[in-house]
Amino acid sequence: MSTLTSHTLKSADIHSAIQLLTHNLVHITDTTGAFLLKLDDGRVIDTKGWDGWEWTHGIGLYGLWHYYTLTGSGATKDIMLGWFEKQLAKGTTKNINTMSPFLTLAYLYENTGDRTYVPWLDTWAEWVMNGLPRTKYGGFQHETYNSFNKDELWDDTLMMSALPLAKIGLVLNRPAYVEEAKRQFMLHCQYLFDTSTGLFYHGWKWEDGKDGSIGHNFAKARWARGNSWLTIAIPDFVELLELPEGDPLRQFLLGILEAQCSALVKLQAENGTWRTLLDVPASEGSYEEMSATAGFAYGMLKAVRKRYIGPEYVEPAVKAIKAVLGKINKEGELLDVSFGTAMGHTLQHYKDIALTSMPYGQAMAIMALGEFLRTFI
Repeated sequence: MSTLTSHTLKSADIHSAIQLLTHNLVHITDTTGAFLLKLDDGRVIDTKGWDGWEWTHGIGLYGLWHYYTLTGSGATKDIMLGWFEKQLAKGTTKNINTMSPFLTLAYLYENTGDRTYVPWLDTWAEWVMNGLPRTKYGGFQHETYNSFNKDELWDDTLMMSALPLAKIGLVLNRPAYVEEAKRQFMLHCQYLFDTSTGLFYHGWKWEDGKDGSIGHNFAKARWARGNSWLTIAIPDFVELLELPEGDPLRQFLLGILEAQCSALVKLQAENGTWRTLLDVPASEGSYEEMSATAGFAYGMLKAVRKRYIGPEYVEPAVKAIKAVLGKINKEGELLDVSFGTAMGHTLQHYKDIALTSMPYGQAMAIMALGEFLRTFI
């Protein structure tokens, strides 16, 4: 394996770290049951272990896909194919989060030509288009396994449902899906982007207030992992759609991305990490959170590589890469990852979220390290 060095990091060491992360990803277990999602209908969803179907696994698969595109690793591909073979046979109910694995499935269909994937891609995308509850102005309502979340937009939604819809639209030649995904990106940015800071709020709810307001941003939390979904999704979306220079949507999204990255750099800790509430100091209980740190590193590095933002963001992204590497233990677990986080009505809600190994943390680290590997090409 190559011994090339970039920013004092060796490519062989990055590959080794990704192998460790991958092994841990598929062997995480919830030994206490503390992180199981227990539904009213009696089902128990394992959000932590690999044998489950939730957004946690969707992001896990997407991380594996990214590494596969770099290396052609048969072992990595087998993990993805094995997950789909088992989980599609069992099935699950449709919601914003369970849609997330179909982003990777659409790529695998394109890669393998396996026509048995088409009914799944078709049926789930049609549900997003016609069955998913909508908010005012047609936004994707963030409905999950155990919460209807009426009239709510969350920044997670673009990653979990809008990006998969766009990819399915491309591989199945359904332009309406792509146009709907574009609309969702614009609508979510309209209501979630905080122009006063350059960051994103976690959510928005339409709710007439006594003061005449039409809605609110809950606790006005500028939550790190939620922000990182946008740092990941915007460059991935612009690339996926091949939006040309001068395209108004491209200009709109990349302007927001640059504003966000500019704000993030000012909030990055000296050790390269970001806190779970980005603009709340550690002295007030906002801890360092590594899934978001990895997500920001990935998004910045990719956006620089694609020339969506300037090269001045390489240095903070590499600091974050080194922080991620420093948080991978000998078992391959990315430490200091916050558990799945529902909408918070107070900032304390975010400070109280437990830290535990999760598939998305592993995958976001794989994505960040994989993007860094491109500096060796």
